[in-house]
Order: sequence, then structure tokens, then C-alpha cells
Amino acid sequence: MGAASVSLVEVGPRDGFQPIETLIPTARKIMFVERLHAAGIRRVEVTAFVSNEAVPQLADAAEVLTAAQALPGMDAQVLVPNLRHAERALAAGAKHLAFVVSVSEKHNRNNVRRAPLESVAEYARIVAMLPADVAMRLNVATAFDCPFDGAIAPETTLALLDHLVPILPTAEICPCDTTGRVTPDRVAGLIDAARTRYPQARSWAYHGHDTYGLGLANVVAAWQAGIDVIDSSFAGLGGCPFAPGATGNVSTEDVVWMFDAMNVATGITLDALIAVARDGAAIPGASAGGRVRNALVAASCRSEVA
Repeated sequence: MGAASVSLVEVGPRDGFQPIETLIPTARKIMFVERLHAAGIRRVEVTAFVSNEAVPQLADAAEVLTAAQALPGMDAQVLVPNLRHAERALAAGAKHLAFVVSVSEKHNRNNVRRAPLESVAEYARIVAMLPADVAMRLNVATAFDCPFDGAIAPETTLALLDHLVPILPTAEICPCDTTGRVTPDRVAGLIDAARTRYPQARSWAYHGHDTYGLGLANVVAAWQAGIDVIDSSFAGLGGCPFAPGATGNVSTEDVVWMFDAMNVATGITLDALIAVARDGAAIPGASAGGRVRNALVAASCRSEVA
């Protein structure tokens, strides 16, 4: 069974904002991060250091990172796809990097224009120059399923992890359900196999999407398998531009409501989070998801009428 508490990593300001074509003003992005912090969230993937031409929405990464790191107790994580952008992130003062590599060759080439083993070599180069005071998250995309090739066999994911884990055993390793098509049994099965195979790995996380309505079920499966770090996105914002049909991450408010009902501590105030999520869902061009936000708003309206 899972622990009596769980740590949520809010990825909306990166994963959620990235696919939105209409540029969100930098000040508004910072405002969302500040409000998420006020709701009790202490770890946020605030942005990504990537090509400004490819992802203009995140061209203000340095400004957003600086503002986020000024918040008390905030662990501001940033995504980096290669050594060059990792160097940019470190120059901007980043203290927590998240590197991404896909198990699927087709997805990795679409995402970062490299074969998976080429990304492994790039990851090793980043680790070699990583300052001692900077933490590392390793996101293993398409760990369960690929938008191009379908289901990924656990042995294929483990074979890639065989190359990755020894590079930095202290890294937090996060298998990602990129398409939202995985089922709870497969989530638990891969996590159990990976944790058994790599006892030297100190920290594990889980990142999932809710495309087929299995987001919460998969979160519970990961938690019951011993994972106590869960990615989620306020208002269910997100989606992978290289995974057609993949909707946003499981919504943070859904995850918080569920764990609250299970008496599992998150440290997050649901009412404050709902207010932020309502505004996030209203961002022009955003694709929102989740159920709890609308359910609680509807319940409030019924109460007022009564």
C-alpha cells in the first residue's frame, strides 16, 4: 500500500501551457505559479528551456524561473531536452532539471530529433557537468505506450533504463504514460519490475494523462505500488504535441480531492486550488480536463439555490 502522504508535482505551468498557441503574458504565468504556491503546492515544473522558435510559449523561461524561485520553499523544476538547453537553465539559476527521453524511437525522434540511445549519451553529458547542488529528474516518456507504435513492452522500457539508471542513481526516475492509454495493472507491473531491478535507484515518480479516463486509477495504482511523487496539472491542462489525441495530465484538483477522501495528506488546500483551476481552464486556447472542479462548482450553485 501507499504511504500516508503523497507529494504532487504541479506541471501545468510547463506541460499545461506548452500546447497553448496564444501567448500567455509572462506576468500572468507568474501569477498562476504564485497562486498555486499559495494553495500549498511546493514543487512546480514552472517552464522548459527549449527552442524559442519551436515553442514560443516558453521563450520567457528565465523570467518565470526567477520569479518562481523567489517564493518561499518552492522547488522550481524545469524541463531540458539536451545539453545546450541544460546549460541555459543552469545559467538562469535552475536548481532542479528534468531531462526527457522516450523509450519509443519514433517518439524520441519526433520530440528531440535523436534515437533513444543518443539521448542517453546526452543525458550522461548533462550529468557530468551537473553542479552538486542541482537535483535531477529523469522523465522516461512512452514508458507504457507510444502514439505511433502502440503498447510498449515492459522489457523494452527496462532495457532503456538499464542504460539510464547507472548514470545517476540519485536521480528521480519518472515513467510517463504519454498517451493516457495505459491501464492500472500495467502501471503497477512496470513500477514493481523497475523498483525490483534497480534497488540502487533512490527515488521514483509517476506521470500520467487522462485521455481515456484512467488518470486517477493509474495514479492510485502507482501510489499503491510505492510511488509517493505524482505529477498532475491544474485544470487538467496539457497534452503532448507529438501524441495526437493525448489530452492533458490528470488534473491536480481531482488528485487532491481523491487523496483527501482517502485521508492521504497532500498539503494542498482544495478550495484555493479550485479557484486557480477555474481561471486556468478559462485561458484562451486551453484544453481543460478533470471532473472535481465542475462538480464542486455545481454543488456550490445548488447549495446557493437551496
